Amino acid sequence: MSAIKALNPKAEVARAQAALAVNISAARGLQDVLRTNLGPKGTMKMLVSGAGDIKLTKDGNVLLREMQIQHPTASLIAKVATAQDDMTGDGTTSNVLIIGELLKQADLYISEGLHPRIVTEGFEAAKEKALEMLEQVKVSKEMDRETLINVARTSLRTKVHRELADILTEAVVDAVLTVKKPNEPIDLFMVEIMEMKHKTESDTNLVRGIVLDHGARHPDMKKRVENAYILTCSVSLEYEKTEVNSGFFYKSANERDKFVQAERKFIEERVNKIIALKRKVCGDSKKGFVVINQKGIDPLSLDAFAKEGIVALRRAKRRNMERLTLACGGIAMNSVEDLTLDCLGQAGLVYEQTLGEEKFTFVEECNNPRSVTLLLKGPNKHTLTQIKDALRDGLRAVKNAIEDGCVVPGGGAFEVAVADALIKHKSSVKGRAQLGVQAFADALLIIPKVLARNSGYDPQETLVKIQTEYSKSGQLAGVDVNTGEPMLAAEMGVWDNYNVKKQLLHSCTVIASNILLVDEIMRAGLSSLKG
Repeated sequence: MSAIKALNPKAEVARAQAALAVNISAARGLQDVLRTNLGPKGTMKMLVSGAGDIKLTKDGNVLLREMQIQHPTASLIAKVATAQDDMTGDGTTSNVLIIGELLKQADLYISEGLHPRIVTEGFEAAKEKALEMLEQVKVSKEMDRETLINVARTSLRTKVHRELADILTEAVVDAVLTVKKPNEPIDLFMVEIMEMKHKTESDTNLVRGIVLDHGARHPDMKKRVENAYILTCSVSLEYEKTEVNSGFFYKSANERDKFVQAERKFIEERVNKIIALKRKVCGDSKKGFVVINQKGIDPLSLDAFAKEGIVALRRAKRRNMERLTLACGGIAMNSVEDLTLDCLGQAGLVYEQTLGEEKFTFVEECNNPRSVTLLLKGPNKHTLTQIKDALRDGLRAVKNAIEDGCVVPGGGAFEVAVADALIKHKSSVKGRAQLGVQAFADALLIIPKVLARNSGYDPQETLVKIQTEYSKSGQLAGVDVNTGEPMLAAEMGVWDNYNVKKQLLHSCTVIASNILLVDEIMRAGLSSLKG
């Protein structure tokens, strides 16, 4: 201590018991903030930004990212929890609760003189046993639509209210099943999430096609086209400036006119090739023709397209070009030299919808869409943001279930089963590390306790009922948030993701152990050395 003071007399130092107390109080503080969020009956938090923007959320990940956390230990826990969300898409609130509870339980023994190193050894032994238990209780089953709907519903009901969660569940599952390709990883970027400030949140739906957030740029173009061929291209159909700075000198006005015509002719040739393709594939039939271009289309070219009855959209986003070919078929073209029928995609219906000053173009009724759009509707911005955050978690939950090929009973059932197994396993651990195993088992029970408390029931009474049910029947029982009674999670269709639980056990143990082993905190940045 004196050595540090000699180096830096202004360093702030907290040692041994004080350091541990600071860290544990930080973890408990963060736990208190997030505790009321857990589960379907959890409460909302309102975040207000400096500019006065309001965000209503139950999602632990959003809260931890948006909150300004000053304390270094609390910030460390928040980063671990948000990393959990980045990896698996869920489990943020549980992560913070379990870390806080592990430290609280460990503190009971450390305050009686047990060395933190022994507690962490117990934690490590308990983690190994918990992971074994996870392998035993996971349920490997065929990931059919019904199972996936149960997984998505379990995840979504903890983020938004019940009625909305049930509407979003089917949309999320159908979206993932549509973009899924056999024997390939699922690419969730092929699910476009489009927001429309319009109607109510219960009008949110899945569009089996693409929704673009802009419309045709010519007043004479059709607002609705049926049985349309779709050409997706990235070809400049406007006059472009040269890349190098160059000047031209004209001797007469005629020369200037010729030069302008030559430039115009270059673009007209491209436009005429597209028009020729339209005449060739459509002939005299009623079929429509839509051009969606990533680059610009100038007014003269738009006029030429409008006269031919072609609907043209310019400056489409690059990610939508990839999605369009997956949704409608065809190939995205970079030149107009070799256009054929094979380059074209097809859609049963393309129409434009105007909302205030915004235009949206819908490309629907595609034959075999490999890319879809989740169309979010809501009366205001914070509702849309809340739905968007929930949908992301729902999509990840379905993706995880398909990739894992197994699920774990939810509603606190897994934690009760692991705690029971750890108590039985405790006697086989040597020495005082048994106390660490006991602390780990007690800490896991925070999940069913908080679920019961947030639903308005007595946590101890509910926990005892569940433990009795589990020991009697041997089947994994969780908290029924509607009645406060034990429920068989598997029968009720309450499923959690396997990889979320696995990641949870790993990260909580590591961080809790690291925090316990800190016995000195120095705030001795360079700023405090001055003077």
